[in-house]
Amino acid sequence: MSNSGFMRKLDASLNNIAFYQTVFSLPFAYMAAFLAANGAPDFMVMVWITLAIVSARSAALALDNLIDLKYDKDQPRFSKRPMVAGEINKRDVILLIVICFAVLIISVLQLNPICIKLLPIAALPFIIYPYMKRITCLCHYMCGLAVCMAPAGGWVAVTGELSWTMFVLCLAVCLWIGGFDMVYGAQDEKFDKEHGLHSMATAVGARNALIIAQLTHVASLICFIHLGQMLNLGLLYYAGVVIAAGTLYYQHSLITPSDFSAFTREYYMRNGIVSVAIFICTLASMYI
Repeated sequence: MSNSGFMRKLDASLNNIAFYQTVFSLPFAYMAAFLAANGAPDFMVMVWITLAIVSARSAALALDNLIDLKYDKDQPRFSKRPMVAGEINKRDVILLIVICFAVLIISVLQLNPICIKLLPIAALPFIIYPYMKRITCLCHYMCGLAVCMAPAGGWVAVTGELSWTMFVLCLAVCLWIGGFDMVYGAQDEKFDKEHGLHSMATAVGARNALIIAQLTHVASLICFIHLGQMLNLGLLYYAGVVIAAGTLYYQHSLITPSDFSAFTREYYMRNGIVSVAIFICTLASMYI
């Protein structure tokens, strides 16, 4: 394979796993590590956490796209996805998944010994998530559960134990992603019904699904507020929660049950303001 061919395939692979979306999970993994270490996590622990989260998330997206390929080929919105467009094949994706799992296992082995014991449990949500769309309208919360394994991993990597504080942070992240995935899924109500797939929109209609997503995000913000109270974090932390609340309010204001045109890549990435703002403001609260 020529250098140009290799670069095209590499670019297609990165696009297939939406590498840029790591911004949704990595800041919360870092936040958990800093909180667990009282602001001073070991540098190499942070390196291995980064590799573990990036590889896990990459494997999850690649697996999701592979499992859902037969549906994605019928979805006009996904016509430019690398696998649908034929830019990469199933063999390429399977190889990437194997490599990502190998990096994940190697990275986790460098962390607290309990991490490798808990890895099967942490990996289970993102392995079964693609199949949940075939079973239940609550699949959005499974997506949230998969993402919240990032802060859980960051916390356990530092402390070697589970705690109520960790569970509150994970619940906040789970509800944040679950609500966002609910909005994302609402635009496919007609397609999902035609193909026997499940979402909150297919269960209660797009309008009600958007309302449930809003309530889910309110619950997420309440969890973040409770987390700040538990850890006695300062006003700067709550500034991050306010920024997150404003971002979520703005995001919801752009979407209506009959108009999802605002749901662009920019809309998608704007959701990352939540994770970045809360992480940065958490650090500011701890250090200032």
